[in-house]
Amino acid sequence: MNERNVAHTSAEEDSDSGWCLYHSAGRFPGQQAALDAAMAAFTHAWCGPQDDGWTFALQARRALLANWASLIHAPEASLFPAPNVTEAFARCIDTLADETTGSSAGSALRGRVVLIAADCFPSLHFLLQGLSERHGFTLRTVPIADRGDGGKGFVHDDDFIAAWDADVALAIVTWVSSLTSKRADLKRLCAHAKQHDTMVAVDITQGAGILPFTLDRYPVDIVCGSTLKWLCGVPGAAFAYAGPRLFADGRVPALRGWFSQPDPFNWDLSQFRFASDARRFDTGTPSILPYIASRPGFDWVLSQTVDVLRAHNLTLGDTVIDIADTCGLPVLTPRDPARRGGSIMLDLASPTRAQAAVQTLTQHRVAADARGSTLRLSPGARTSAAGIDRLASALHTVVKGTA
Repeated sequence: MNERNVAHTSAEEDSDSGWCLYHSAGRFPGQQAALDAAMAAFTHAWCGPQDDGWTFALQARRALLANWASLIHAPEASLFPAPNVTEAFARCIDTLADETTGSSAGSALRGRVVLIAADCFPSLHFLLQGLSERHGFTLRTVPIADRGDGGKGFVHDDDFIAAWDADVALAIVTWVSSLTSKRADLKRLCAHAKQHDTMVAVDITQGAGILPFTLDRYPVDIVCGSTLKWLCGVPGAAFAYAGPRLFADGRVPALRGWFSQPDPFNWDLSQFRFASDARRFDTGTPSILPYIASRPGFDWVLSQTVDVLRAHNLTLGDTVIDIADTCGLPVLTPRDPARRGGSIMLDLASPTRAQAAVQTLTQHRVAADARGSTLRLSPGARTSAAGIDRLASALHTVVKGTA
């Protein structure tokens, strides 16, 4: 390694040492160079002869789906891509609600209940509010309740299960909350689903890449996630796992296009048929660039293994909790590692104070953000002890009122 590369690496490590934004966008070693190389390879292929660009593009898209398959131990043919998690869920829910385009059993949702927790990602709740009237199901939202055990701001598993009766056709579980980092007990929830023969969909966005999730451990019907956050990808590359019950009774997606077919190059208008596997959830000409740009980070995460990344995250996360306690800042995140994701969320009492804290952290070269009065801190692979030391200094400044 020459001196120029050494200097570049040192500067990169220093700039990322206070990166606590993995709940929003992940970082990995050599990220900029890796993305530059990935995009350059695409540019070279796209500007090459004949259809080399399309060959390269579709292979890159399939490669990212193969990464997802490896991460969650799913058959590759059971996965489909989408531009975001909301759209991935929408395609699955529309399929379960199918009663006009081929299903012999009618809607799996009409007249039933779809269950979701109030600490879900808001976009999913917005989606379900709109779909409930269209598809004739009742959306039951489990409220946040402070049970007096030190946890507030999230829905407890006990409350979620208490609202989960025989009327529930589909339970949508947020694995890790984006506002508290509370982690749902998926094994317990899966056992409850089995008792009621309920379908389960899981949003793994805030846990994928930092916590282990596999379908053999958690046998659910739908899994959706994004390459953003701990997987160190870019916006626009989400995915969904579609389990067997989405294919039962002749159900088909509400949307279709030329990529929904076994052979996308069938252009005979009288011969359309859906692919037998998850490719049926594709629609028109696919998005490509987000999949190319997300591959380097995903590859890097797979090369490290989740267990190694989680161990580093836990060490730093425990230190953040200690700092918060020293500063007298309430911790919204469960302290038990088995009940939390990769983030530590602090209550700054007001949105104004939370935004002031973000500005102070920025001055100390620590990257974080706030939602309302909640300060969100997510140390990951690039975060170092030196960065956490600066975090401590910044939070002490905030508490002293000198921000």
